[in-house]
Amino acid sequence: MRKSLLVAALLGTSVIVTAMPAGAATQTWDGDYSVKRFAASKTGTSLAASQWEPDFSDIYTFETDCSAEPCVATVIAGPAPANPTLPQPAQYTWDGTSWVHPYDWEWDCYQGEGVPKVMAPAHSLAYYTPQPDGTLVGSWRTDIYGGPCDGSVIMDVAAYPVAPNPGPFGSGS
Repeated sequence: MRKSLLVAALLGTSVIVTAMPAGAATQTWDGDYSVKRFAASKTGTSLAASQWEPDFSDIYTFETDCSAEPCVATVIAGPAPANPTLPQPAQYTWDGTSWVHPYDWEWDCYQGEGVPKVMAPAHSLAYYTPQPDGTLVGSWRTDIYGGPCDGSVIMDVAAYPVAPNPGPFGSGS
């Protein structure tokens, strides 16, 4: 379950936006972002929602294409998901306010050490809304259809721009 939640959250949080005011006519999500999932405070009706796990984050690289309407931000680099049923690459569509990523996949329900995971169909919807400080905040919801983890899992998510590495210390000359 933990890997499922991580993977879903990673996909749900895989896209990040360049600092522009929310609602801007042209929005981009480009560059490296630390995408954080607040798993320790998740909620919902699924057994998975009540299983404790820590908050976690990974760094992803996003690239936006606005050659057609609406703009689409795609994760072009970052850790691969542990669950192979997650659609790749993760893509987020600009809806005028937020970056939105709906997707269908198979939830792998964790029921304890040594117990085989049970796969069940799931639908997730993640959104990230740009903030004035250049971060993105939002939510990731997964509805699981059947099996012991049937129900919903909801958690807050955020994406933080990663400053470029200044390079080696000292002069290059």
